[in-house]
Amino acid sequence: MMSGVPEALEGLKIMNIFDIHHKSSDGKARTGVLHLPHGDVQTPVFMPVGTNATVKAMPKDFLEEIDFEIILANTYHLFLRPGADLIQQAGGLHGFSKWNRNFLTDSGGFQVFSLSKLRKITDDGVKFQSNIDGSYHFFTPENVVQTQVKFNSDIQMQLDVCTGYDEPRKAAEKALRITSDWLVRAKKEWELAQAEGYKGILFPIVQGHFSEDLRRQSAEFVSSLDMPGIAIGGLSVGEPHDEFVHFMNYTCQYLPEAKPKYVMGIGTPEYILDAVAAGVDMFDCVLPTRNARNGSYFTHNGMLSIKQERWTSDFGPVDPQCNCKVCRTYSRSYLRHLFKEQEILSCILASYHNLYFLQNMMKEIRAAINEDRFEQYKKDFLQKFKEGV
Repeated sequence: MMSGVPEALEGLKIMNIFDIHHKSSDGKARTGVLHLPHGDVQTPVFMPVGTNATVKAMPKDFLEEIDFEIILANTYHLFLRPGADLIQQAGGLHGFSKWNRNFLTDSGGFQVFSLSKLRKITDDGVKFQSNIDGSYHFFTPENVVQTQVKFNSDIQMQLDVCTGYDEPRKAAEKALRITSDWLVRAKKEWELAQAEGYKGILFPIVQGHFSEDLRRQSAEFVSSLDMPGIAIGGLSVGEPHDEFVHFMNYTCQYLPEAKPKYVMGIGTPEYILDAVAAGVDMFDCVLPTRNARNGSYFTHNGMLSIKQERWTSDFGPVDPQCNCKVCRTYSRSYLRHLFKEQEILSCILASYHNLYFLQNMMKEIRAAINEDRFEQYKKDFLQKFKEGV
């Protein structure tokens, strides 16, 4: 145990937040359990994104019905509106939203990246302009931890600097240096919060752009701090798929096997299966619900665009292999009608189906790993998925 670590943090480490249940005999895939303040989470796990403390078009009852154990919320957006103090007064994100299972909150680092025209990064932190009203704010590693403590996040992320795929080497080196410095500061602030009774955990983020030496440097530095879990950032930012796979696998080899690993921002079956094959335990993405609002449904035979005219008189289910209540109840014809008429119900039903589809896929993945047949499952699933509807 590191000297100077608060007693509350020692208790957390002794408790162990992650148990590996089974390692597949045919690769690196594994199943496990995350022990978090608001219940255990089975891994590998896909986490729906609830930017504003709500997964779009999905009441919490639906998320519970599908059996999600953890969802995301966005620090940047919730900091701006309604504000961390109000959320704290309501009893944190759980009291505010009445979602009583786990919340992971990102740090706002990706929004700082994606809203690059409205920010300025320094060694101290990042000054940014609100996309809502143009007001100026300043994020530091410390106040981002403090904000997420007010949210009572079960897992919170460090403030980091994310770089785009085409970023020059010099910029990537600077981003990594700042991210590493910010991690040390964030860790100190989190330890203080733990000593004061905060039960949530902090994940550091590996950066390093698309340079092997920087990736290794970041992974080894993060690993040396012996934190509860590790996130891999800076991937799925516009790079080709083979680059994503290479750098994800390259990074994972330098991370401790016993820690839960989280690749940020992936949500298609192909990317999820690649991540699981690399030994990754956690992933998230807005894609399932965003696709749903645009009339795009996941099916076992690939993506189905409900807006297409060929579904006008098709009274079969969206996916005959899916057992969700949308597929059991409604026809492609009716769902196309809802979408064409811009009915709110279209977003609700499509979001429910897409999230159910991915959650069911995760259950199948965990079963396949436990039965030492994951690589065959991956091959069979993708072969059929790529056939197209």
